[in-house]
Amino acid sequence: MSTSVSLLAAHSYAVESLRPALETLLEPLGGITAFVKPGDRVLLKPNLLTGSRPGQECITRPELVACVAALVKEVGGKPFMGDSPAFGTARGVAENNGYLPLLEALDIPIVEFRGGRYESSSENFNHLRLSKEAMDADVVINLPKLKSHSQLTMTMGVKNLFGCVPGKMKAWWHMEAGKDADRFGEMLVETAKAIAPDLTILDSIIGHEGNGPMNGTPKEVGFLAAAADVFALDWVVTDILQIDPETIPTLRAQTRLGLTPAPEALHFSLAQPRDLLVENWKLPDALMPIDFGLPRVLRSTFKHFYIRFVKEPLHLYATKS
Repeated sequence: MSTSVSLLAAHSYAVESLRPALETLLEPLGGITAFVKPGDRVLLKPNLLTGSRPGQECITRPELVACVAALVKEVGGKPFMGDSPAFGTARGVAENNGYLPLLEALDIPIVEFRGGRYESSSENFNHLRLSKEAMDADVVINLPKLKSHSQLTMTMGVKNLFGCVPGKMKAWWHMEAGKDADRFGEMLVETAKAIAPDLTILDSIIGHEGNGPMNGTPKEVGFLAAAADVFALDWVVTDILQIDPETIPTLRAQTRLGLTPAPEALHFSLAQPRDLLVENWKLPDALMPIDFGLPRVLRSTFKHFYIRFVKEPLHLYATKS
């Protein structure tokens, strides 16, 4: 069985050119109607890392989110945007980065994520605390930004779904799993499996290289990528960037768990990866500890938070319904 990854050269965020580019990108996947039916509540999940660095290309561009929202509305879907940013609120980050005029013109609400505890089928992670808004949505469209990452080498589709882990729980996972990059990568992969995005569209017209996720620099890379399979998309993009996937904890984890498709199973209806190769993509100067190197007293605080968390009711389904 083949896995389709749609790739397209693209060089502008101007809506008049971005909108038709997205339609062309999605056409080999069946168009937006293959993912959204009339009446569906559709979560648009961008990367809203921070509101402190507008113009530095460390978040998903609002033009891309607005174009996808318009496509969803035109087929009768009910889009809303949500995230759990590392710094600030989803609405605050969106406002600082120029989202509000575009979203208000389309009447797209912004939601702040709340948590629920969900059972997982993973042997190593038997539960995950995830956004109820993501788990209860009829459709999840994952809209990551292409970035280098000073803890995880790269952030793409899988890592973007860590934003569906609400608030303080993200900090807990940095403490609980951050001593082992492979364990942390596996947790991110299991989170992506549980959220189960229906469609991932990567904002890679301009990426963010170097010491990301927010202290790097913009780099024009000139393409868009889309797939129903987020794991296939991430794998293909590392090929375009000419990065060894073994250097990325999420890629190592998805391969270890049997989620990376075989090269011969990948299908490209539009551009081939070799048509879009990016030269000299800059990775971080050095990788930082995933657990932030916090002292024992703070680790103890997060431990007590976690103990309270595990007493919450458990949702008895493993993935998004």
